[in-house]
Amino acid sequence: MFFLPVALVTAGAAALLNFWLGLRISQMRIAEKILVGDGGNLRLIARMRAHLNFAEYAPLVLILIALVELARGTQAWLWGVAFVFIVGRVLHAFGMDGWRLGRMLGIAATMLTMLGLAGYAVYLGYTGLNPLR
Repeated sequence: MFFLPVALVTAGAAALLNFWLGLRISQMRIAEKILVGDGGNLRLIARMRAHLNFAEYAPLVLILIALVELARGTQAWLWGVAFVFIVGRVLHAFGMDGWRLGRMLGIAATMLTMLGLAGYAVYLGYTGLNPLR
């Protein structure tokens, strides 16, 4: 049986974060009395975009974390990468509420995490796991 603690904890944290992002939208919908759509409310649109943006990036990063952990085992640096990703997504959410630095840091953390994991996954796949080599 495979046990991937970094992937498991990160997926759990991502699920909680996804719930929180949705809750923020629901709270604003109730406060602004917007049942369907965005009602032209710019704050609601920003929160909806933060939630969608998370849904766009989180699955790929979670898959990369799991595959790297499966290929190379649980390593301390991978915990750090996962932590940076989750914190970056929280910062991005606050950034979409108007905290520009949070948005910039969140975007940077997400992109660097994804690109780093992608590059390492390609490297591992080509050099370490290539059956033709």
